[in-house]
Amino acid sequence: MTNEEYKLYIDDVVRRVEYARLQVSGHHIVKTIAVSKYSTSKEIKALYTIGQRAFGENKVQDLKEKAKELEDLPLEWHFIGNLQKNKINNLLDIHPTLFHALDSIALAQELQKKLLAKGMTLNCLLQINAAKEESKHGFMPEEAIEKYLQIAKECPNIILKGVMSIGAHSDEREVVKKSFETTHEIYQQLPNATICSMGMSGDFELAIECGSNMIRLGSILFNK
Repeated sequence: MTNEEYKLYIDDVVRRVEYARLQVSGHHIVKTIAVSKYSTSKEIKALYTIGQRAFGENKVQDLKEKAKELEDLPLEWHFIGNLQKNKINNLLDIHPTLFHALDSIALAQELQKKLLAKGMTLNCLLQINAAKEESKHGFMPEEAIEKYLQIAKECPNIILKGVMSIGAHSDEREVVKKSFETTHEIYQQLPNATICSMGMSGDFELAIECGSNMIRLGSILFNK
């Protein structure tokens, strides 16, 4: 694919996001995070040149390396993977814009300790296992609001911005839709929450329809 063909291809993805957004409301804003975990710094730079600014990685070491290689570019880095406690300091040294996968009280408590020691704060999203699937991390829907409020109260260096979930692993549209609706219903009940991160390459239009205002697109953006 030539550079011009790639730009046209990305323009088409952007049009799909715009169309889905406008079905909700002309005032509904959707932010796209380009998930670059399987991509090279060169591919990230190619997407940057046609306007993408926010990128997400799911491994701390990969995020560290790419942030270093691309430090001359004004990129916004998101950490979207599950965070091991022994990697917390390494992540904080990178100063990510947003951590998407705060998935347990134990992790929140450890994160709070490290943030306090460094005199830092970190913007985070509470991960919800909306479909209640064993293969997924996150809080169960029925406990999510209580745990969100608990973290907000007990971990002042964690700045909760909202929620994240992954759509149900199903070929049935209604099943996936239900998982997104569950997350969005929780999001609407949270004080001061501004981010509802749902939707990936295969289901982002449905996620937007269900209220997502942040989508995480990987393969569909880096299909070059």
